[in-house]
Amino acid sequence: MTKQNRRNDAPLLHPDHARPVTRRQFLGQGFLTGAAFVTIPSALQLLSPQMARAQAACGLGVLSQPKIPAIVFDLGGGANTLGSNVLVGKAGGQLDFLDPDGYEKLGIPSNQLPSADPAAFVHRIDSPIPGDANGTGLAFHFDSAFLRGIQLRATPATLANVDGAVFCARSDNDTGNNPHNPMFGFAEADRAGQIVTLVGTRNADSGGRSQVPAGQFDPEIRPTKVSRPEDATGLVDTGKLVELMDPLDAADVMRAAKSISNNKMAKLAEDPAIDQLVDKAFDETIGLTAFGPDALDPLQDACLVSANPVDNAPFTAADINNRSEYEKTASVAKLVVENRAGAGTIEFGGYDYHDSTRATGEIKDFRVGECIGAALQYAANVGTPLVIYVLTDGSVASDGTVDNSQDGRDKLIWKGDNSGTAGTFMLVYDPMGKPPVINHQIGFFRGGGSVETSGNAIADNVTGLAQAIVLNYLALHNEIGRFGNDVIPGSNLVGQIAALTAFGQTPSTV
Repeated sequence: MTKQNRRNDAPLLHPDHARPVTRRQFLGQGFLTGAAFVTIPSALQLLSPQMARAQAACGLGVLSQPKIPAIVFDLGGGANTLGSNVLVGKAGGQLDFLDPDGYEKLGIPSNQLPSADPAAFVHRIDSPIPGDANGTGLAFHFDSAFLRGIQLRATPATLANVDGAVFCARSDNDTGNNPHNPMFGFAEADRAGQIVTLVGTRNADSGGRSQVPAGQFDPEIRPTKVSRPEDATGLVDTGKLVELMDPLDAADVMRAAKSISNNKMAKLAEDPAIDQLVDKAFDETIGLTAFGPDALDPLQDACLVSANPVDNAPFTAADINNRSEYEKTASVAKLVVENRAGAGTIEFGGYDYHDSTRATGEIKDFRVGECIGAALQYAANVGTPLVIYVLTDGSVASDGTVDNSQDGRDKLIWKGDNSGTAGTFMLVYDPMGKPPVINHQIGFFRGGGSVETSGNAIADNVTGLAQAIVLNYLALHNEIGRFGNDVIPGSNLVGQIAALTAFGQTPSTV
């Protein structure tokens, strides 16, 4: 790591902020990264009779037709997502260009304005040619750090089947209290995993820094903390059995144990649902014993991590060993993409990066892009669709000063927090073809570079924003009719469903 990069990785102390005292403040300013520890009791120990009956009835566990895997990137502190990264426009969409002072507020210098030369300064995510605005995918600024990172880790063939949408919505600065995280909504839409429903890199109700929207939290599927390979493999504990004998022989022992258990269960006056669940739990445990915990280790998955850089694997072993961001991403992606977990949140701290430079934000945004690209490429290697959602608490703004250092890339420095420049974005990959997008931009910005808060029901409503993401997740499966009924029942967004829907049904779910 260079001396410059070490400086940009240092914790952020802002003269206009009090010294951090809470865990959320430490994370937002990069003082904490979230070390991992996970302890998982057996599934049967966790199950009350009521929960057992519910699981037996709802069919949770091994999934025959799972919903699309989903990963949430939670950038703690208030990152720049719109303008200098994903393009945002006025009411006409991404290319209904803002005023020059609006772009300046969003960190774009006057010689890189998208409105001045779209062919040069607009880049579509599905186009392998930098500066090519002729693609049909989500539009980025041509020098977006997010996009550069994505393109480094994902191949052009993968990105040809990626599209997305931007959601213009303000959220509060420097706080983990924004109810941003939609993971419980994904679970409500029947996205589950073979081993666990939700995972997150932080030991919190949401699995990340932001909160769960009111009414969505379910303590029975609270995210399991996973942020390193040891946590992933720790989800499967087969004890000493697989150490003492061959895994296949160990599975035979488990089958014998199942037979004994069935004989004992037959003598008990137990609810048939409990019998069914115990029987299914034994079958799953036998399967896990047969392949062992190593099957959950990202470091042993050649589609995800290799010893040396190759086209197929997005990460190298050195990447995982040297950067916590890569380690977190590989560990969560391994579980989610392979359907071992239903959905996962990956939290990155230190995104309160308005330190009167542009360099710090560029480096951090580039790393997020790498991790997004790696997750997309891993999904492509495995052959499964994937949803990625990027959120952050608040945002930043520029005062027009140029950072002409090497890492600043002659862009405008981030001078302070600004909740009015906030927004999120969602990407979807499908191996069977690019997902259809109805509208690349939900909501819009004023020409001066701020969210138009009267634009729709989510522009100044973070809970509504999280619900809109769940709505669009349902849209990918052609299940919009479930929104406001069995998924997010009673949502206030029901009357605006058409205006808030960005996606159509993706090919893999037809």
